[in-house]
Amino acid sequence: MPRKPTYEELKQRIQELEKEASEFKRTDDALRESEERYRNLFDIVSDFIYTHDLEGRFLTVNRGAAQTLGYTPKDFIGRPVSDFMLPEFHQAFYDEYLPQIKKQGSLNGVTEYLAKDGTKHYIEYRSILVRQKGQELCVSGTGRDITDRILGQREVHKLEQQLQQAQKMEAIGTLAGGIAHDFNNLLMGILGNTSLMLLDMDSNNPHYERLKTVEEHVRLGADLTKQLVGFARGGKYEAKPTDINKLITKSSEMFGRTKKEITIHSKYQEDIWTIEVDRGQIEHVLLNLFVNAWQAMAGPGQLYVETVNVVLDECYAKPFTVKSGRYVKISITDTGVGMDKATQQRIFEPFFTTKEMGRGAGLGLASVYGIIKNHGGYINVYSEKNEGTTFTIYLPVSEKDVYEEKKLPEKVVKGTVALLLVDDEDIIIDVGEQMLKALGYEVLLARGGKKAIEIYTNNQDRIDMVILDMIMPDMGGGETYDRLKAINPDVKVLLSSGYSINEKANEILDRGCNGFIQKPFDLRGLSGKIGEILCKE
Repeated sequence: MPRKPTYEELKQRIQELEKEASEFKRTDDALRESEERYRNLFDIVSDFIYTHDLEGRFLTVNRGAAQTLGYTPKDFIGRPVSDFMLPEFHQAFYDEYLPQIKKQGSLNGVTEYLAKDGTKHYIEYRSILVRQKGQELCVSGTGRDITDRILGQREVHKLEQQLQQAQKMEAIGTLAGGIAHDFNNLLMGILGNTSLMLLDMDSNNPHYERLKTVEEHVRLGADLTKQLVGFARGGKYEAKPTDINKLITKSSEMFGRTKKEITIHSKYQEDIWTIEVDRGQIEHVLLNLFVNAWQAMAGPGQLYVETVNVVLDECYAKPFTVKSGRYVKISITDTGVGMDKATQQRIFEPFFTTKEMGRGAGLGLASVYGIIKNHGGYINVYSEKNEGTTFTIYLPVSEKDVYEEKKLPEKVVKGTVALLLVDDEDIIIDVGEQMLKALGYEVLLARGGKKAIEIYTNNQDRIDMVILDMIMPDMGGGETYDRLKAINPDVKVLLSSGYSINEKANEILDRGCNGFIQKPFDLRGLSGKIGEILCKE
């Protein structure tokens, strides 16, 4: 029969049990504290921490991951991982992800999750196959939201493409400007001589109509060089403070009269800010965009034109290489067939077209791009297939008052005073001298800037005005003008050029030059410009 424990033995045993219970409680408390710390850490980490079974159903998800996607952790438990992915990733999850993780034991990658509010999140994940004690195999993993990084990389790529496009257009523009300048000088010789032949010719003369046809063809050639110059760097001629609403109204009404199947809707900003532009070139821009819209609609359609005063901050302006500040925004929207992304990327390239052969392929939108760029602004395009197209133009604001255009006289106006004609091209000197003499003026000739200074110094009392070429090899128009002003601060100068490089023409005009005439010009245009300057007090 077993011996009964003594009182002392029982007491000792009870003390041992109490000690063991106390140790167990301390261990249990420590375990609970550890689990609580783990749970807190699990929940406060912003990265994704998750487990899912081999069927692809969530077992655990931390609070940070759930909140990123707009859910609570309970919303995930027991649901397939694919429920929270973009639809296009569903099949790949079951056909690729689960088989690979079972075979390889681990897997890295990037996938797209869909938040509760519909936004996309790019998640970079690392999953590993684990077996918890006493449990079946499952997948444990971590993930990081890299949406900002992905979007940032895309933005950098977009900026790089915009820079490459700008550099390409600038290089082509430099070439185009040189061609335009030389071509305009050739046209000047043709138009000047034709104008001289027509001066005293009766309209019944059998050659009259043929010469008028030559004049018209020269003007068509001049229009082509305008497109080239507009495409070239710095190719704006006479920039004048302008009310763009009036200019758009004039252009849209003229276009509307010829395309009655198009309904034009206009919405103009009241108190529109003044912009300083070459009006002829901006009219060319508007007409090109209107025609482009009409061709895209191929039948009855709607054309929407809108102007708005806007302020661009540095962040918005930088990708387009323009300055921040005040701009006038012009939007032209059509209801046509639209364009895909590939077409939009090439739409401003010279001779790129989506039209059928014979319907027009040339410098249209390329010159539009160049003209807007040369005015310190930018143009972009947004389009969707079968959803129409919107061209948006931003032009910088001017502090000057709007300039009211003066009309040229209907007939050639003659004079009798002495003029100094300065040019380095023989063809311009020859035809220019004949044109000025035909208008009744006494003409002195200078083949270059240095010779002009010499002649003017010796004859300044006789010379009433100087017609000065912009681009000459020995001494350019700018330096020649400054030297003339030093000799006579009241000298009257008409600047002439087929192309204004780096906006030097505008700089000379800002320094007090009296006017500008673009080559090629006829007798009526020349006499009007001379009369306008000589009549000024």
